Amino acid sequence: MYVPPDWPSAVRPPGSPDWESSAVAWLLDAVPPDYRAYGVLRRHPLALARMAGQHVRSAVEAARAGYRGAAVDLKEHLPPHAIEAVLEAYRQEGPRLVRLAASIDLVERALRGEPFTPRM
Repeated sequence: MYVPPDWPSAVRPPGSPDWESSAVAWLLDAVPPDYRAYGVLRRHPLALARMAGQHVRSAVEAARAGYRGAAVDLKEHLPPHAIEAVLEAYRQEGPRLVRLAASIDLVERALRGEPFTPRM
């Protein structure tokens, strides 16, 4: 079974045994721990994928806003080297969140039954 390059390695390919269980476990790791309290999200992986996607896309926007304002907001409270370290954390976290959002989107598409085909 073909899966796109951004497919998460912890999730089995769609159609393989227990693939949805592996998707649920991975998706629950991508969201705050409180999401584990909602049985509906375990019973309906598509709902979990949708909520996880929204959560992570919001985190991407928050990271972008945080990066834009960090130097100004912190300049009176932190030394320059600490501000640079905060900005570097944002520079690493932002792309990680974007990749995570893309992977969640793929899992959601697979849960909706969308097949993936290799591109040349």
